[in-house]
Amino acid sequence: MRQSRKAWIGVLLGASALAMPHLASAQTARESQLEARLLKLEAEMQQLRADLAAARDNQAQTAANVQATAQAAQAKSEETATKLAALEKKPQADGMKSGASTIKIGGYLKLLASSTHYDEGEVATNSLGRDFYLPQTIPTGTGPASHVTDFTAKQSRFWLNFGTDVAGHTVKGYVETDFQTSPGTQGSQRTTNGYNLALRRAYLQFDKFTFGQDWTTFQYTGALPESTDYVGGAEGTVFVRQPLVRYSAALSKETTLHLGVENAESGTAAVGAPTLVENGDDRMPDFTARLAHTGKRMELSLGGLVRQVRVENAGVAASTGGYGVSLGGKLFLNEAKTGDVRFMATYGKNIGRYVGLNFAPDAVYDPVSGKLRDVSVFAAIAAARIPLSPQVRLNVMGSYQTVDYDSLLTSANVATFNKQAWSGAVNLFYSPVKAIDLGVEYRHGERDLVNGADGSTDRIDFAAKYSF
Repeated sequence: MRQSRKAWIGVLLGASALAMPHLASAQTARESQLEARLLKLEAEMQQLRADLAAARDNQAQTAANVQATAQAAQAKSEETATKLAALEKKPQADGMKSGASTIKIGGYLKLLASSTHYDEGEVATNSLGRDFYLPQTIPTGTGPASHVTDFTAKQSRFWLNFGTDVAGHTVKGYVETDFQTSPGTQGSQRTTNGYNLALRRAYLQFDKFTFGQDWTTFQYTGALPESTDYVGGAEGTVFVRQPLVRYSAALSKETTLHLGVENAESGTAAVGAPTLVENGDDRMPDFTARLAHTGKRMELSLGGLVRQVRVENAGVAASTGGYGVSLGGKLFLNEAKTGDVRFMATYGKNIGRYVGLNFAPDAVYDPVSGKLRDVSVFAAIAAARIPLSPQVRLNVMGSYQTVDYDSLLTSANVATFNKQAWSGAVNLFYSPVKAIDLGVEYRHGERDLVNGADGSTDRIDFAAKYSF
């Protein structure tokens, strides 16, 4: 192409030279300049074409690199998500290590706000009956009605759980405390509201043995309903924590036998005086047993108790035997076990302190005969836990206890003693997140004495609890 251009330029210049000979030399110089410019322009065009091709190549490479980087990032993200999902499914380490022992901390913080109406009088401030429903504190008779409001955080609870594997043996320890259990008034509601930390449970376990303070073997704790209250239907349930030695043997995968030797203490009353007295005169421990069965859709518990009740006054002692039997269970309403029906029924003679927080005396001392007169009790509690949604559930419960006194005791002897009590309650719990429970509850309870005097109470609770 370059030679063709030169040829045409030569022809043109030659023609010009023939026409105008005097311009031949000038055209030759211009031809050289023009040719140089054309060569330069052509070189620049070639460079532009090369630069454009290089730019296109770079752009294509950049796009390829971006795509490759995006694909690598996507693959990395998917890999990370897979690892995270596997990590979340994997059981996480629970507790902290101290030497060969694993220590776990737990419990809950709880606020309880209650508004209570009494038909026949008022319960003393800073007493247990103001902190939670306690049927034996319901005023009876013909006193003026009263209405009180209380807020408390005493029921906040803390526990430590210890576990150590020693030479093939399982060694465990457990300590549990709260501020509700401590007797007496430790703080003023007018100022600090400070209360003493009190022991609830403290025991060690070595293989099949338990040594220390725990729920009595006679009690089936699974029957306790979900409630804003400290107990939730106190009159109808076995409820005792005490020092014991317990042996637990698995009879099968689902069934376990528990045998206990437990602290003995008698809470008796005297003829004409219903006030209970802790005697501290017992010599024989209380013997307990419980057969527990756990299935896919239910739990069953059968408990037994044999004991001696003893008092000693001025060197003169009196004693009598006692026994009890308790049947409890839980029937699950769904496979997730978020709903259930639970129950417990208990009958016994001279076992008052084990049932309803000593609503009835263990026995009644008759100073005339110098003997302890028998007291029989029957108690029952039932509750239904109904899930309304994953975060909301409804609880309905009822409890009852009736007391029969020895036929040798006249009505006048036990006129002001407790005869029966019952209560019913309904509550609604909402858990916005897993660790938080917000509940509101209404409860009605009644108490009757042997002489026919009675009283009732109506109570509304609000509770907020953070479990950890």
